[in-house]
Amino acid sequence: MDASRKALFLQAAERVGHSFEGQMRIGGNYVPAVRNGDEVYVSGQIPRVDDAVMVMGRVGAETSLEQGRHAARICTLRALAILEQMLGDLGRIKRILRINVYVQSAADFTQQSEVADGASEILYAVFAEAGVHTRTSLGVYQLPKNASVEVDMIVALHPGSAQD
Repeated sequence: MDASRKALFLQAAERVGHSFEGQMRIGGNYVPAVRNGDEVYVSGQIPRVDDAVMVMGRVGAETSLEQGRHAARICTLRALAILEQMLGDLGRIKRILRINVYVQSAADFTQQSEVADGASEILYAVFAEAGVHTRTSLGVYQLPKNASVEVDMIVALHPGSAQD
């Protein structure tokens, strides 16, 4: 299972057109993920690859719906890369519990849920039924670095996983 999840993650990253190898850097006085018992909370991730934000601007104005979905895919892959770095492998994840998808939206844009589908598709591609989750998608006025989308998540680990 571990190797197949890694392979599925790499296939999804290849389809998106980016690599998520190497250390995921953050800025500020916080951590990218925190473990509490058998759950891990991942901080909000924008569609950043290395030091570049790949999709910027308001979805429905400067950015199309499909570009917003692409941004959601990048954010989700970035969150999974952080989890892999923290846990050692994605096989330790029992289930994706919840994601929140924030969409920097034009005033009349109402397809936040369709943008969030990009994130959900990645999670299902990597985790199958264990990737089916609860979700909230929100339209917001601004996001850090003018990112079009930000995604955070909560995951459950297999019981008895060794503490890090």
